[in-house]
Amino acid sequence: MAKSDIIIVTAGLRRKPDESRLDLINRNVSLFMNIINDIKSAGLRGDTILLVVSNPVDILTYLATRHTNLPPERVIGLGTLLDTARFSSLIADTIKAAPTQVKALILGEHGDSMVPIWSSASLNGLSLEKHPGLPVATKTKLFEMTRQSGAEVIRLKGGAGWAVGTAVASLVHAIVLDQRRILPVSSLQTGAYDLADVCISIPTMVGRGGVDKHLKLELWPRELQELKKSADVIKRTIENIHV
Repeated sequence: MAKSDIIIVTAGLRRKPDESRLDLINRNVSLFMNIINDIKSAGLRGDTILLVVSNPVDILTYLATRHTNLPPERVIGLGTLLDTARFSSLIADTIKAAPTQVKALILGEHGDSMVPIWSSASLNGLSLEKHPGLPVATKTKLFEMTRQSGAEVIRLKGGAGWAVGTAVASLVHAIVLDQRRILPVSSLQTGAYDLADVCISIPTMVGRGGVDKHLKLELWPRELQELKKSADVIKRTIENIHV
């Protein structure tokens, strides 16, 4: 690990029967911190990039920024990258369009408080705001399907490994090839959308140095309000975990 350009942490535990979400989070935090300590003891280079895939990804990404010696821009969580891919794919299927031409973001927490960004959703550059195939009820249904899709995949297949692997590969390519792509990944916020001291997914330019910059693209007022609520959810959870 000491010579690695990128270190990817994927280890995580599943919920036990009758176990609370907070108890599961604390068990995963304990496992994650052991891994972080092992990484540190191996001797990290200052230009190493740490990718966090383990869940709860926003909380673990935040802990990694606080407990490694890496600059915050070199610690990136997978965030809502996979949620965004699922969301776009479901929209494309609904309106019978090519999935590669539908662009729609999910921002915020990788969890129940995630936020669908309809304000910038587009089909090959054309706004989907008033698409006849996407009335309000359909939009609500598509978002709920996106939010529940992880649990659905686990129920049907036992895990979402292939999709996660594809998302991780996409992120690694953006870094190694210095693509400077705008991706919804989780990283430490320092002011964009008035968010600070929290790791959460917002539009982020990613390249060889990790996080190049956060982009404060215009959101609808309701989307911005929900994004801030999502950040509050993450902060409250961090306050209740044991490190």
